[in-house]
Amino acid sequence: MPLLSDPLFYAAAIPAVILVGLAKGGFATGLAMLGVPLMSLVVSPIQAAGIMLPILCAMDAVAVVSYRGIFHRPSVAVLLPGAVVGIALGWATAAWVDESWVRLIVGLVTVFFVLDYWTGGAARPAKKQNASKGIFWGMVAGFTSFVSHAGGPPAQMYLLPQKFGPVLLSGTIVITFAVMNLVKLVPYFLLGQFDRANLFTSAALLPLAPLATYAGVRLVKLVSQELFYRITYVGVFLVAVKLIWDGIAGLLA
Repeated sequence: MPLLSDPLFYAAAIPAVILVGLAKGGFATGLAMLGVPLMSLVVSPIQAAGIMLPILCAMDAVAVVSYRGIFHRPSVAVLLPGAVVGIALGWATAAWVDESWVRLIVGLVTVFFVLDYWTGGAARPAKKQNASKGIFWGMVAGFTSFVSHAGGPPAQMYLLPQKFGPVLLSGTIVITFAVMNLVKLVPYFLLGQFDRANLFTSAALLPLAPLATYAGVRLVKLVSQELFYRITYVGVFLVAVKLIWDGIAGLLA
């Protein structure tokens, strides 16, 4: 397998897996979507996604066990139905959707969301559960997760204003995306992203997954709530800027 002997691939893939693992453990969760772009520096985005998804599922298993039922059930209950619909729409329209436009729009909306928080939103009281908004943002998260690996920001736009504690917020995100990734296995398989080379490479990187994920779980429990939210919003902002950059670059290419 020539991919496994390429040091440039590992130079990108190892930091990507560690970064995603920390995020999968609940620490700076928005940064999880940077894993595929990092790997895409040396392989195609489609191949990077095919390599990363089995690793994500392994990370999800560690994270779900680590949080052991600590999640906000009403939020998961409204996000997941929309997410499944969004994934189905992404699969059905994959051949016609321009990923660059998706990245640009999600990035712009997310930047305004974070700027609103930094300019006064932080002082507002926590928002209450809203089923219609949850289903909508869940659908957007499922769609963008499938077509451009950017499901985190839309889900966080619904969850962050509720101002859960760090552990509860992280557990809610972990459960939501664990189910989403399991659902995505089927369309990814049908699109041919799990060939022998990709699976062999996933297996080689897999030992890093539980270690990085567990480290993320520990960091969530050690960091104060104020610092946790500061790190999370900065992470979401950086991801939004990256989405805008990638979207513009793709449209101008």
